[in-house]
Amino acid sequence: MNYKRIVYLTFVCSATISLAQTKTQEVLEDFKPSSVNQQGKLFPQVNSQGRVRASILAPEANKVQLDLGGIKYDMVKDAKGIWTGESLPQDEGFHYYQLNIDGASVPDPGTVYFYGAGRLGSGIEIPAVDQDFYALKDVPHGLVSENIYFSKITNSFRRCFVYTPAEYYQNENKRYPVLYLQHGSFEDETGWSVQGKANLILDNLIAAQKANPMIVVMDNGYAYKPQVDNSRPESVFEEVVINEIIPMIDTKFRTIANRENRAIAGLSMGANQTMRIMMNNLNVFSYYGGFSGTSNYPSADAIDVNTFLDGKYKDGKSVNEKIKLFWLGLGTKEPSPFPGSVGAFRNMLEKQGIKYTYYESAETAHEWLTWRRCLNQFAAKIFK
Repeated sequence: MNYKRIVYLTFVCSATISLAQTKTQEVLEDFKPSSVNQQGKLFPQVNSQGRVRASILAPEANKVQLDLGGIKYDMVKDAKGIWTGESLPQDEGFHYYQLNIDGASVPDPGTVYFYGAGRLGSGIEIPAVDQDFYALKDVPHGLVSENIYFSKITNSFRRCFVYTPAEYYQNENKRYPVLYLQHGSFEDETGWSVQGKANLILDNLIAAQKANPMIVVMDNGYAYKPQVDNSRPESVFEEVVINEIIPMIDTKFRTIANRENRAIAGLSMGANQTMRIMMNNLNVFSYYGGFSGTSNYPSADAIDVNTFLDGKYKDGKSVNEKIKLFWLGLGTKEPSPFPGSVGAFRNMLEKQGIKYTYYESAETAHEWLTWRRCLNQFAAKIFK
């Protein structure tokens, strides 16, 4: 999830910035259609300053605003009923946004829709200086397949998306390691392959021989027991992963079905989920990646080694013998409480003598560019 919206709503109180205000700084007229526009649509557009310009036909509307990062920018209507307006410069990377028409928030009909913030809505790409690592290139491309299955634990049909490397169907005797990769809160199993561009990141890494070919499984982190009353739903995602998803993947795909060739990683909420799954199942996984871990990470002051290890491992040394790579990543512009939570968690790991690798994504916040960079770094270090 992109927490910029929450942060701005808290500290800026949904401040409304008019189009006239944005022009106190010179706006460069080098706008180009966004890379995530629907085919043939000219708007929204992005310029070299990172400003977003939106446009919509709404002749009967009284007020239209561009709502981006929790800040609403007034748009101006011309004689034909077309409203146009632009934002202040935005950080590089992917951002969710919407339009507000007479008080109703709606997606921009010019963009492809993405599932985020708990809904399908609009997104915008601000070109990043290092976007080459997730760019679409003329290299062999893997396949992202939709896999539907019935979960007895949740008594419902579920689905996961599975990336298989380009060479998977060329050598039918070869088996592959598996990375289980989780999304954040208010997103779903489409996030990593759509907003996260995980398949392109893996394609480029593998083509450059920076990562070993691997299978990547992306499932929905929301999994609950069937409810019999109005009580709070009980999450059973860990049970679904261990007892249903992994056996299904090992049966359906040519995996190397042992802990030495399994990794698990996630972003935000997914970092918390995968942390718990990893520590409860060190006999199943040997690599862990936590991207922008949440405030639920345990700290040195709040937990001791026996609690953290659930009584299964006597000390940090025994954990180090099990985990080949314990990897943490964070954006340098992440809002509170993420830096503090990850810092406290790192202190706890050091106190317990647990080895880990730490990475910082420069000038990014709680957003997809941070997590794309994290995946790019993490995938290059596993299964070596």
